[in-house]
This record gives sequence, structure tokens and C-alpha cells, in this order.
Amino acid sequence: MSFNTFGQLFRVTTYGESHGIALGCVIDGCPPRLPVSEAMIQGFLDRRKPGQSRFTTQRREPDQVRILSGVMADETTGELVTTGTPINLMIENVDQRSKDYGEIKDRYRPGHADYAYDVKYGLRDYRGGGRSSARETASRVAAGAIARQVLPGVTIRGALVQMGPHRIDRTRWDWGAVDNNPFFCPDPVMAEFFETYLDDIRKAGSSIGAVIEVVAEGVPPGLGAPIYGKLDGDLAAAMMSINAVKGVEIGDGFAAAELGGEENADEMRMGNDGKLLFLSNHAGGILGGISTGQPVVVRFAVKPTSSILQTRRTVDRYGHDADIITKGRHDPCVGIRAVPVGEAMMACVLADHLLRHRGQVGTPVEWPFRK
Repeated sequence: MSFNTFGQLFRVTTYGESHGIALGCVIDGCPPRLPVSEAMIQGFLDRRKPGQSRFTTQRREPDQVRILSGVMADETTGELVTTGTPINLMIENVDQRSKDYGEIKDRYRPGHADYAYDVKYGLRDYRGGGRSSARETASRVAAGAIARQVLPGVTIRGALVQMGPHRIDRTRWDWGAVDNNPFFCPDPVMAEFFETYLDDIRKAGSSIGAVIEVVAEGVPPGLGAPIYGKLDGDLAAAMMSINAVKGVEIGDGFAAAELGGEENADEMRMGNDGKLLFLSNHAGGILGGISTGQPVVVRFAVKPTSSILQTRRTVDRYGHDADIITKGRHDPCVGIRAVPVGEAMMACVLADHLLRHRGQVGTPVEWPFRK
């Protein structure tokens, strides 16, 4: 199987399967002398790991990361820093229960990659989906922790802004609330509603989708290229590569189709500090594929978890009609744990584009005005 690597200069290759011994990633192209530690990476992994509330899969994985290569102690401070060589991050699997999947090993789960995977490769790992499992995203979160070290002054935050048909009230947006509820929700009122709403769905053996918003602030202007290296194009591809994602928006996205030109245009003025000031951000911080210095805003839609405890019609590998109930431990809303994954993919893409920009034109300019 190919295509396990993304990025051009900041390159991430993930490895491992859902029910294998371990999974992880190799990061190539990371600049040297950046401070790193297992504790720093672990902080991001802890936000994604399963079993932290009744609203996520009860698989008990500590997601403990180990740095196997690419770092050494700084001669002056003694702290670990990157060396510029490939960084190998490994996470052991400790709570696999492959027997949960024994009854369905020959039947394709509707909504899953089972059929498509089998058609392409002539085999599939029925034990939790193998490489197609969302367990693979732990590797991306680990890589994203390293990518953030490449991005000084950039803040990347994600939030769940919709579950099923229920959207948050943006007038109540509070970043401080995101880590104070199990949904990464910035609206404390809707977070309380989601508890009852998702409990009912979980108890019914069903699932629901969600919309995630990721915002990067402090992104320098000039990242990206106007044709085949568009920053928004690479961000869209990165978010679409996350399991269960079926749609991506940049800025206003599809809502921009409802606006007139005079509304959609992000007007500009000179600020009191002599810097250009945008009066709105419908474009989501990207114009012509290049960052403007405004916050980069990306949203993506996550479909309902396909593994549910309700009987569904399917076929087996031998061409027979069958029924299926997917037992085991699954997320009633997989979009919840997609929040830190979206943050990580944003970080990896921005780190890659920052290095590409430096390689072509040097240090990013703050503003292009000439004296």
C-alpha cells in the first residue's frame, strides 16, 4: 500500500494498524534545534485518546508516545532538541479486542471502507479496519505536536460547532470553554444540550455527525502559491484525508455563494499602526491560494460513525445477502475526537508551507508596502 506520506518539505509518514503492535509516524524535514519532549507531545495526544468520557469509544488506550530518533540533548540546556534527522514517534496499542470483530470478518460493514478496501487489495484487516481505522490519526496528532514547534507565534485551535442539525450560537463563542466539556464545544449552553442529545443517540445504538472548525492565528502572510500549491488546496486535501470527513470549507465556504460581491469582498484600510487592516474575513485568511496574515479558518464535516448497534443490510465476501450488527467499542460521534486531529493537520500543512516559502523567497515579509 502506497500513499502513506504527506507534505513536501515537512514530510510525515504514518505507519501501523488499529489492532497491530504499535502505530506511529516518521517526520522528515523538521528543522534542527527545536525544543521537543515526550511530555509536550503527550499533552496533545491526551486530548485525542479514547475512553475519556461516555461519549467516545471505551477502548482504553493510554496513547503513550516514545521518541525513537531525531533528537538529542542540547549541550547548553540539556533539554531535548531536534537534530534535523528523521523523527520516529511510536505509540503502542495495548487494548485491542480483535475477537469483537470475529462475527463480521466476512461481511462488509455499510458506510465503512471494507468493500472498497477488499476490491482494491484483495484482502482487508477486519480487526477494526486496519490502516483505514481512525486509530491511525493518533500518529497525525503526534506529528502535529512537532509541527507546532516549526510555527513560532502561530496559535491553532479547534472546536466542535455543530452536532447533527444543531449549531452553536456564535455570540456565545468562548475558547476557554472548549477544554471544559467533553465535546470541545465553545458554546457552554450547547455543550449542556449535547450531553442529553448524544446520550439518547448512544443509548439507541446509533450515531451522529458533526462539523469541526479549526482556526490558526498569527499565520504570516505569503504562505502558499497561486496555482498548484495553494494553501487552501493543501488544507482541504489534509482535512479530507481525515477518517469520515465528507466536506471542507475555507472561510465562509458554501455560504459565500449566497453573498453579493460587495458583501463577500474583504475590504481594507490602513490601521493606526501603519499596517494594512482587513475589515472582514470571508476568505478565511487565504486569497489566491496565499495567506493574507488574517486568521486561517477551516471547517470540515464528519459523517456519523458507521459502526452502530442497529441491524443493517449488507453482503458478504462470497456474494450473499446478509444482515450485520457491528459490536465492539465505537464513538457515537466520531467528530468529537476529530477536533485535535484537525488541529494537527492544520499545523502540519502550515509548517510545510512555511518551510517551502523560506526555501523560495526567504523570510516572510510582514507587509509589502514600499517607502
